[in-house]
Amino acid sequence: MSKEIEKKINELDEEAAVYVISVAAQLSGLHPQTLRQYDRLGLVSPGRTSGRNRRYSLRDIALLRNVTKLVEEGINHVGIKRIIELESAMANLSIEVAKLRIEVDELMRRDNNVIVYKNEKE
Repeated sequence: MSKEIEKKINELDEEAAVYVISVAAQLSGLHPQTLRQYDRLGLVSPGRTSGRNRRYSLRDIALLRNVTKLVEEGINHVGIKRIIELESAMANLSIEVAKLRIEVDELMRRDNNVIVYKNEKE
């Protein structure tokens, strides 16, 4: 890949669905038919244009590579779908915990009378 293309890829938003299926297949190392199958199975669901053509984002391509790794480890498609769902849920919960920590820190900063209870198991 040329330096110019690599630079443009780095400048793109990882959520921007801009890659046609042939480019996504090349970047992920998979055949376009495999990408269509993964879409049908709900493993990687790319964005769609108004004409219903698939458009993949950098995040989709990273997910395709992750699916490939899991397939190579012998995990079936149902298992892969569940792993993806759990990883997504975990990421969402991590974001929620970070937001709550910020909120608690702000409350403690504003009011020094906040009592923090420690879990006895700690």
